[in-house]
Order: sequence, then C-alpha cells, then structure tokens
Amino acid sequence: MINDGREAFGSWYEDYQVGDVYKHWPGRTVNEYDDTLFSMITMNHAPLHIDAHYMESSQFGQRLVNGLFVISLIVGMTVREISGKAIANLEYESVKHLGPTFHGDTLYAETEILEKRESKSKSDRGILYVETRGWNQDNKVILTLRRRVMIPKKPIQ
Repeated sequence: MINDGREAFGSWYEDYQVGDVYKHWPGRTVNEYDDTLFSMITMNHAPLHIDAHYMESSQFGQRLVNGLFVISLIVGMTVREISGKAIANLEYESVKHLGPTFHGDTLYAETEILEKRESKSKSDRGILYVETRGWNQDNKVILTLRRRVMIPKKPIQ
C-alpha cells in the first residue's frame, strides 16, 4: 500500500478522549482581501465590512472582519485534528463572537473534546461534542463555538 497521507489526516473516533485539548497550528493572519472577497461572494454588503470611510466614525474606527468569515476560518483551522476524517458536521451551536477581528489580526484556535458517544443507528461511527475557542495575537478570545461531529471508527481488520 502507498502512504498518500490520508491515514494521518484526522483521527478515528476511538482516538479521542473527553478532556483532550488540541492546539491548532499555524495561526492565520486575516487581510483586507480575505474579508472583502468573502463579503462579496456571500453578498454581505454591510458597510461595516466594506466601507472604510463609513467605519471611521464608528466605535471601532475601522472595518470589522465579517463574522461568518471568522467562524469559517476558525473551524477550518480544526480540520486536521478534529474533522479530517469526519462523515459530517451535524450541528453548530452556541456560537459567540466575544471580540472584534480587524484586518491584520492573526487568529489562533484550540478545540476541547467535551463529550463522545457512539452512534445509535450505525455501529461504525461515533459523535464528538467539541468546543473550539479562537483568539487573536493579543491573546484575546474572539470566538467560541460548540458543534457535533460524526467521526468513523477504526475499520475492523
């Protein structure tokens, strides 16, 4: 068999333990292009994301990065360790934006395994309940979210 890297991407259900914390690396610096492109392709034309002049007089004095981009980026950071082998993301809940993200901020993330249970309908998989936390270069938590991820069990050899 040729090792093409798929085996090392993500983990099997059995590999996760409640209480484990995965630090996701590397971080990602958000730039203006990321935010503007995401806002445009998702048709979010809110001036707080795309109008610098408008935002100069706001409480922040500058544009805010699109919150859905922040969620997408933080979840994307978790793929290698958490959902690389996932069958499905079943549920996102309790998404909290705890602070703003600006162009030039560098974001980091970690995920804690809160619960795990075997599937009730299929014996070859289980469900992880996880909390992911994202923070910026100043160590300020800017996002938390919880989700349920369906993960396959190790194949029986």
